[in-house]
Amino acid sequence: MVTKRAAGATDPPPARMPELTFLSDLIVLFGLGVAVVLACDRVRLPPIVGFLITGVLSGPYGFGLIENVGQVEAMAEIGVVLLLFSVGIEFSIRELARLRTLFLAGGSLQVGLTLALTTLLARAAGQPWRVAMFLGMLVALSSTAIVLRLLADRGETDSPHGRAALGLLVFQDLCIVPMVLLTPLLSGRGAEPRDIAAVALRAALFVGAAVAAARYVVPRLLHVAVQTRKREVFLLTVVLLCLGAAWASSRVGLSLALGAFIAGLTVSESEYSHQALGEILPLREVFNSLFFVSIGMLFDVRTVLAQPTLVAGTVVGVVVLKALVTSGVAWGLGQSLRVALVAGLALAQIGEFSFVLSKAGLAVGLLDASLNQLLIAAAVSTMAVTPLLLAGAPRAAALLEGWLPDRLTEGRLAPAGSGPAARPDDHVIIVGYGVNGRNLARVLGRVGVPFVVVDINPEAVRAERRAGRAILYGDATRQEVVEHAGVRQARILVIAISDAAATRASAALARRLNPQLHIVVRSRYVQEVEPLTALGVDEVVPEEFETSIEIFSRVLRRYLVPRGQIDELAHEVRQGAYEMFRAPWESYAPPRGLRRFLGDLSLEVYRVEPNSALAGTALGNSGLRERTGATVVAIQRESDDVLVNPDGSAAMHGGDMVLLLGRPEQLAAAAPLFDGTGPAVP
Repeated sequence: MVTKRAAGATDPPPARMPELTFLSDLIVLFGLGVAVVLACDRVRLPPIVGFLITGVLSGPYGFGLIENVGQVEAMAEIGVVLLLFSVGIEFSIRELARLRTLFLAGGSLQVGLTLALTTLLARAAGQPWRVAMFLGMLVALSSTAIVLRLLADRGETDSPHGRAALGLLVFQDLCIVPMVLLTPLLSGRGAEPRDIAAVALRAALFVGAAVAAARYVVPRLLHVAVQTRKREVFLLTVVLLCLGAAWASSRVGLSLALGAFIAGLTVSESEYSHQALGEILPLREVFNSLFFVSIGMLFDVRTVLAQPTLVAGTVVGVVVLKALVTSGVAWGLGQSLRVALVAGLALAQIGEFSFVLSKAGLAVGLLDASLNQLLIAAAVSTMAVTPLLLAGAPRAAALLEGWLPDRLTEGRLAPAGSGPAARPDDHVIIVGYGVNGRNLARVLGRVGVPFVVVDINPEAVRAERRAGRAILYGDATRQEVVEHAGVRQARILVIAISDAAATRASAALARRLNPQLHIVVRSRYVQEVEPLTALGVDEVVPEEFETSIEIFSRVLRRYLVPRGQIDELAHEVRQGAYEMFRAPWESYAPPRGLRRFLGDLSLEVYRVEPNSALAGTALGNSGLRERTGATVVAIQRESDDVLVNPDGSAAMHGGDMVLLLGRPEQLAAAAPLFDGTGPAVP
């Protein structure tokens, strides 16, 4: 039966589809977030503060711009998971073992003292013992997400205070498990002992399984993904490991973030760790911004307006208490005053896991709504001031060091995380381990020049690693990969891959990271020379051009043309062709303007052979300058002693290395005098 619509009736507005609602929420968050972060940047506030403000404005206690806060909070959890996963990749199990003193002794002292002192202060403020102890647990936890994000933005994750802070944070994250189990006990609704034992057993089994996976499962799984040569397969495998470990961790009673951190540790032990980090970082940044926005959404501004003195006093009390306790613990364990103070101020906030714990407290009646809002206000406020505290920490440490005697400021132990691992320095980075890369590596090894190879072929990486070669798996277009190869400390970068787009991206990235780097690129075609030099490449070697030179050299040798004449013709062809594409020399070789004085002069190093005409001859008697036109700039003895700008009495001995300055034809004329094929000294 069909009913007729009443006259004048209108259709109800169509319901919005859930996915469109969520999409509009994301557009609002990202649009407002960009505007607020740009405004914060104008007044020199870090992006984290901007994200917190975005959450306050868009949340239910602000303008109510977001309809589905729950979905935003779910995505924020993924942001924390990805953050801890990436930290685990950068950290490694060896680093965790190196921090065992701060991790075990420091972590237990920091959590225990903070909990005890907060309990006493809350009890003095009139709170019952059970509530006071629960508040102590909430305050004892710091924000892993905030601290690690700030340290990463400042490039201080690997610093002594960064390692000290990380050791304490990992211990705090472990403490969330027993704290959740103790919450029902504090409320009088005690859990069964067998339930607590079951959770502890599952946690131990999870950690044991993670250690076994790090050694036997994860490397093989990543190797299978890498063998496909598909970046999307590798990325999905990495994300699966991260989210799978976080989910498994939550199933055994641990936190999602702790499971992700353990997964990162397992990946850090494989040769593909730096490529995994490079792939996961863009995802981490997007989801991690949502985490800070979701924290801001919990903040009710009316709490501050109603009780400004109480909120301000709570914030100051938390910051001072945690900074003093953390700094005192780190200093007492032998860290220097500077490291201890910076780490203490970095951890002087209430953390994100306190919100997880507070939900459990609300459920069992340990917190009421007003006390919970006071906690949220204090947590968000301490998070917001953390960037300012960390920025001012070095100056505060310098002031204290000026007032106190050296015996109180110098640490008794090595800085946290310092180890014997040597970083490459003044080396050559070879991108690509094909024929050109292999030959270059072989020659560099023969003459003792340090080098690091970066290649994306997993079989080659594994084989060369077993042979003891310094080689990394990774894509050289990723910043994390080339930074691990030491691009900021390298002298030369050689790009010897066939992918023209990847070559350009690698060269541009390396030039941005190290403006003084000398970049040599192998290309297939001559027309690629000009765009590469525009990107900052110093030397481009096109294969088709060098092939043509090799062809005419072989043809001329069959007609018995003298080798010297062939070399001279090859030099003329190279010089005439490359000069058309070469970028201005002054742009990449300081000091500026020197080229107009040197003209087309070059520097070459020659070895004095024992049977040569110059062995045992004084420089003034050799006639080198008169016969060739080349000038001796320096002589390096076999004992590594160097004579700079030697006079005529300096003798040249067999095995010496001589640095000559001259035009190419002058240097070519001098070569026979050094290798023993030239005439005797007159």
